[in-house]
Amino acid sequence: MTLTCIAVDDEPLALKLVTHFIEQTPFLQLVGTYSSAVAALRGLQQQPTPVDLLFLDIQMPDLNGLELARVLDRGPGGNGPRVVFTTAFNHYALEGYKVDALDYLLKPFTYEEFLRAAQKAQTYAALKQSATSSVPNAPSVPAPAAAVEEDYLYLKVEYQLVRVPYQDILYVEGLKDYVKVHRRSEARPLLSLLSLKALEERLPARQFMRIHRSYIVGLQHITAIGRGTVQIGAETIPVSDGYREAFDQFISRWK
Repeated sequence: MTLTCIAVDDEPLALKLVTHFIEQTPFLQLVGTYSSAVAALRGLQQQPTPVDLLFLDIQMPDLNGLELARVLDRGPGGNGPRVVFTTAFNHYALEGYKVDALDYLLKPFTYEEFLRAAQKAQTYAALKQSATSSVPNAPSVPAPAAAVEEDYLYLKVEYQLVRVPYQDILYVEGLKDYVKVHRRSEARPLLSLLSLKALEERLPARQFMRIHRSYIVGLQHITAIGRGTVQIGAETIPVSDGYREAFDQFISRWK
């Protein structure tokens, strides 16, 4: 899979290096270089087809890289490019994560580091293509008796997509804009920049239930039910009043 990409940096030597790295990478196709975010935005709007990847400096005049990343259409169904930040300042890392950057390269970086970031972009593009691909004008065929359901989801953790099987999720804890996913297979939970509400919508209702404003539990992992609590392994998780009726209806089937 070939990815089209653009490089943006107001430092000529830095822009030249990124351009060289792109040209050295077989699966990357350079379609533009710009010395400012304003020029890059104009160039993106003029591209005949959507660009896949943007190597973007952060500290630039007029419009900085973070501001450009925020205006790109990269939400669900969006055609904006994924972003790899290239910067000399590590204090922008958290902000880069908040705008859903794919990676964050700290100058001076090596070709090996650049290649790893490019490979992340290639992996992401392949996953997206696999999830959304369809054959246009294909002859209609009878629907199968039962659709095959996926038994996992992908979560963005730091700068990579992590495949998490549903059956591995013990419970999920909401922390403002983040979720902490506790798993059966690993003692260390996964931390992902995602709201609990957004994750709830992605989890199958027959396997998971929200029992508190801050908790979603894997129903198959509940080992005991107390008065206003559930037990999952060694953890005791509260059932709040707002979710108690739905939870009581669920457990009434087993009484």
